Amino acid sequence: MTRIIFTFVFMLALPAAAEEQLRTITVAGEGVVTATPDMAELTIGVSREARRPDEALGGVADGVAAVFAVLDAAGIEPRDRRTSGLSLQPRWERHSGQSQPARIVGYTASNRVTVRVRDLAVLGGLIVDTVGEGANTLGGLRFVLADPAPLEAEARRLAVFEAKSKAALYAESAEVELGPLLTLNDGGVFRPQPGPVMAEMAMRSADAMPVAEGELEVRAAVSMVYLIGE
Repeated sequence: MTRIIFTFVFMLALPAAAEEQLRTITVAGEGVVTATPDMAELTIGVSREARRPDEALGGVADGVAAVFAVLDAAGIEPRDRRTSGLSLQPRWERHSGQSQPARIVGYTASNRVTVRVRDLAVLGGLIVDTVGEGANTLGGLRFVLADPAPLEAEARRLAVFEAKSKAALYAESAEVELGPLLTLNDGGVFRPQPGPVMAEMAMRSADAMPVAEGELEVRAAVSMVYLIGE
């Protein structure tokens, strides 16, 4: 019998020489742009209590209708109104003793409407008029930008400019040549919102009239990696 023998030859590759580690300069940049807000978002609330749920809801409906009439007179378009909360809750009467169970003695209905005010000149009067015509709570007031895109673009441009300036400064100080840009990472855009204290101050200002909108900040951040030239 003829026997066939297969011979396998294994070729072991030698490990490749380790590549020389790149010498780089890593920098971060931030761009900040300030602007006066041109729009406000106001949350108006209507709350009513009654013995029956339909009476409570009916009272809220009348109050909201009165608020909408004020918004119509101020030129606030329907697209700038949004119901942001509608609730109906029972009101319980509880006894200190354990023998008598708690019972429902009435109902509280509420409705919140968030309004975008594009003409800040009418904001102060709008607050007073809506409260006078049916609203009994103000849930919040914040100032925003109708179109933040141009400011965001400018903040990004400034962030890149700052990072490039840092890289050039570091290369010059280290007496090396700045090479080409390897990577650029977008760190995002931020529009800081007022904290609780600032929000409280804004509401006090609104109550006192006139409303002061102040300034808003738009911040952008980038990180960039440059190759160190030969």
